[in-house]
Amino acid sequence: MTTWMTILGIVVFVVGLLFSIAWHELGHLSTAKMFGIRVPQYMVGFGPTLFSRKKGDTEYGIKAVPLGGYIRMIGMFPPGDDGKLQARSTSPFRGMIEDARSAAFEELQPGDEKRLFYTRKPWKRVIVMFAGPFMNLILAVVIFMSVLMGFGINTQTTQVGSVSECVISAAAKTDKCPAGAKDSPAKAAGLRAGDKIVSFNGHPVPDWGALQQQIRDTTGPATLVVERHGARKTLHADLIENKVAKTDGRGGYVPGEFVTAGFLGFTPASGVVQQSFGQSVDRMGNMVEQGVSSLINLPAKVPDLWDAAFNGGERKQDSPMGVVGAARVGGEVFSLDIPPEQRVATMLFLVAGFNLSLFLFNMLPLLPLDGGHIAGAVWESIRRAFAKIVRRPDPGPFDVAKLMPVAYVVAGIFICFTLLVLVADVVNPVKLT
Repeated sequence: MTTWMTILGIVVFVVGLLFSIAWHELGHLSTAKMFGIRVPQYMVGFGPTLFSRKKGDTEYGIKAVPLGGYIRMIGMFPPGDDGKLQARSTSPFRGMIEDARSAAFEELQPGDEKRLFYTRKPWKRVIVMFAGPFMNLILAVVIFMSVLMGFGINTQTTQVGSVSECVISAAAKTDKCPAGAKDSPAKAAGLRAGDKIVSFNGHPVPDWGALQQQIRDTTGPATLVVERHGARKTLHADLIENKVAKTDGRGGYVPGEFVTAGFLGFTPASGVVQQSFGQSVDRMGNMVEQGVSSLINLPAKVPDLWDAAFNGGERKQDSPMGVVGAARVGGEVFSLDIPPEQRVATMLFLVAGFNLSLFLFNMLPLLPLDGGHIAGAVWESIRRAFAKIVRRPDPGPFDVAKLMPVAYVVAGIFICFTLLVLVADVVNPVKLT
């Protein structure tokens, strides 16, 4: 049964992946058609075509390798300086430029002169190129918000999971009480596992984060109201200062870092809790912040990734994952011994995270990514505006094709990184905890 559930999880993730890619390309396609640009192809996947059908000017299809997708737009790059496609050059860099320019004019038909991508105003080109990543962002937000507000997420609550027997510093390497250790304030006050704390020093406790902060800000006498077996009970505790783990401001802890703060001495229980709209927005903001931070720190993770792939090193939980690794995690999700609705919620979170990553990655201002074309259109707009201010001739379209040598380098780095992640995902995968 576990094997079948794992296979089902992988299939569900792949379907979600294909939908995400198709949704991304739909953003490009719809805006390109809205601005009158001819789009000969809309394809999900790469490699041999499994299925295609032509409708109007566009061939719609699915290809064999579900690792991406694309649309073909006529005239992605302007002609050369002489207004024509330039002759083949022996220079490898010039050859890259000319190959890209030639590909931009493949399938050119009579009447297409007014339907070329590069002839559209810069702001229209920005919209066309931004629409794809933006569709991924929309999908990520909708899924994240639906899961957070509908299913809820596993989080720490104001219910007591366990009570500390004594006062121990968080920096201590043991959780056993040393001889002569004082009882924890929670134990001395009579707090028990299963109690739900509803107020602290007369202030209602909406969630664990608020309660944790109130405890850390308090030393000395404090009053707690708890629910125990359906009845409310008032407890009196005498909080002390102690070394506790430093929080990251998002409900987690900073490994190896400690602060001195108020200490009560209990561990909160965890449970699936539906989030309010405000809490969901706040968590979404944290996810975006973490995504940007992960993208910035990606180069620094390559050595650990190499070590995990080829030297048997530890594969960290925050290690980059590719499609194979994510599909494998998707399979593990469906085989977990948790309620079915939580399997679905976790899988949706995985797909949403993939879409958020697609948005952030594609917004990098580098060719061949969407952000590279956006940067080219913005630069063209700036050049033209400046020429108009200083009363110089219009410089014309910015020739993005001249950046193709850089695009090939970026693509090469990306391919090498993808292969490294693939090897790591196969031989030393990230596993759910």
